[in-house]
Amino acid sequence: MKLTSIDNLTDEIIGKKGSTERAIFEYDLRMDVVGTMIREARISRNMTQGDLGDLLGVQKAQISKLENNTKDFRIGTIIRALEALGAKVKLSVELENKELIVA
Repeated sequence: MKLTSIDNLTDEIIGKKGSTERAIFEYDLRMDVVGTMIREARISRNMTQGDLGDLLGVQKAQISKLENNTKDFRIGTIIRALEALGAKVKLSVELENKELIVA
């Protein structure tokens, strides 16, 4: 049996790093992780989607869409949701070998 690494398998199935397909896949994956983090934090605090929506001034349906990555959200909305759940948010941006960290 021939074994292959997850990186090679991802290259084959999704596309090579730097390709449009790979960039879309990686973005969606990151957004799924963020949505899952928000859901788990909300549930651990015994909050409903409606409770979190009330804190943010949005409908319960918006929280569902945020948690399930079914709509693009502004970074401000994501940060507000995380902060409402008591998370410390740090933003790290690397551009042209320069890194900016906002905490």
